[in-house]
Amino acid sequence: MPFIHHRVSAYLVPEEMFTQCTFNMQVVRYRDSSYFPLQGGEAWVFAYGVIIFWGAEDVERTLLLQQLNLSGALLNTEHQEHFHFEITEGGLKIQHDMIHLGDSEPLLRLSISHAIAQSLKLNEYEQQAQTTISQYAYLPRALAQTGKINLSRSALAKIRGHLFSTKSDIFLHYGLLDTPEFFWEYPEYEYAYSATARYLDISSRVGLLSNKLDVIHELFEMLADDLNHKHSSFLEWIIILLIAFEIATFGAEELKAIFM
Repeated sequence: MPFIHHRVSAYLVPEEMFTQCTFNMQVVRYRDSSYFPLQGGEAWVFAYGVIIFWGAEDVERTLLLQQLNLSGALLNTEHQEHFHFEITEGGLKIQHDMIHLGDSEPLLRLSISHAIAQSLKLNEYEQQAQTTISQYAYLPRALAQTGKINLSRSALAKIRGHLFSTKSDIFLHYGLLDTPEFFWEYPEYEYAYSATARYLDISSRVGLLSNKLDVIHELFEMLADDLNHKHSSFLEWIIILLIAFEIATFGAEELKAIFM
């Protein structure tokens, strides 16, 4: 395919928009990705909400997004990656955001796109984790200074549920740490995915993100244990008071019966 532009542009589609995405045209599917041939290039759409354009003009990108019922404003999303590429003799080489392709096979570009798509999705989770850390960074300090926290049990449960959902998405739903299933059928292209994943530092980024989520999770586990302990103590005092009231009432009735 003669590419008009030698650039790669990847965009993360907001999940609420991607769930409304419709494929009103014939496409070629490869496991969790779909191939869209364009006049000046091509596009790969991944099931977890990433679109990657190879060699496409801005007009072609906008037109495809409209055909998929996605807003043209999507191109202004903060989660995006851009590279350049060229087809040269020799093997695959990636340096300084330049991808040197050894041949023009579409599946080679798909293999590289898999790693780019995972990296872009990972960007979103990295930002979410950092936002959560910044939002609740005051809690350990407040606990150390005052010995108490200003969070209800329900609010704490919601935060813990959100953290669990995030880790589940990373390691189970989207499998960002796993080699895509596409390479079960095309193992000869896995080298291209691995090389790109190494260049984008996906493995160590996932490990670092997992450690951050673990620290946040441990913090909220500690806070939850503290709240549960306080709640249990409160219930114990209620039981003690009820027993004391029962004893007092029973004793009063006994004394009344004696003196009557």
